[in-house]
Amino acid sequence: MRGTHNCPGCGRDDRVQAVPAAYLAGRDRVTGRERDADGDLRTVTRTVTTGLSDALAPVPDPPGHGIARLGVLAAFVALGTFVVGVQAGHWFEDDAAGGAAWPEAGPPVPEAAAPPGFAVLGWISAAALLAAVLAAVVTLRRRAAHARRLEGRARAEELWSRGWYCHRCGTVHLDGVPGEDRAPLTLQRFREKVWERGGYGDLAAVHRAVDPGRGRNTG
Repeated sequence: MRGTHNCPGCGRDDRVQAVPAAYLAGRDRVTGRERDADGDLRTVTRTVTTGLSDALAPVPDPPGHGIARLGVLAAFVALGTFVVGVQAGHWFEDDAAGGAAWPEAGPPVPEAAAPPGFAVLGWISAAALLAAVLAAVVTLRRRAAHARRLEGRARAEELWSRGWYCHRCGTVHLDGVPGEDRAPLTLQRFREKVWERGGYGDLAAVHRAVDPGRGRNTG
């Protein structure tokens, strides 16, 4: 989609594109076949995003999945140590019958005790389970906080949709927005204006727009 307005920087319109169109053009879903940890082929679909599309995003990315992955790992550790402890340590063995069994003849044969190390598995399992629960709580709270921060997203996208990106200059200008001139804006300055309109402008200083042509932050 070619823009219908001249770029205020170069004065031409042949490489001007509406910001929403430039943003969507840089996002694509790619499906391919790859092998998993067991060596089996599986179909995987991923979203491939260009640097320009990232720089023109109207909202910041949601919190990462790092803590959630650690929580899943901790849950597996808790389950694994619990199963090993039950099988090797006889944690739930019913000794109501009076302990070790006696054979019909000969001296009593005491039941073999579990190695002392298996008692530690119970503590490891409990600690890992606690870590998994804490990771889940932190992940849910972060996502809820992120959703609350984006309550003004509609206002941000209203301004965002009035932007035009010049592929020749690498700048954005606003057109037909009351109180805003048509001066060229860097990707970072455009992000600040849009995110400020949505009420989460302070995040623009943390998630800085990267100029895809220069591979660095823009100011």
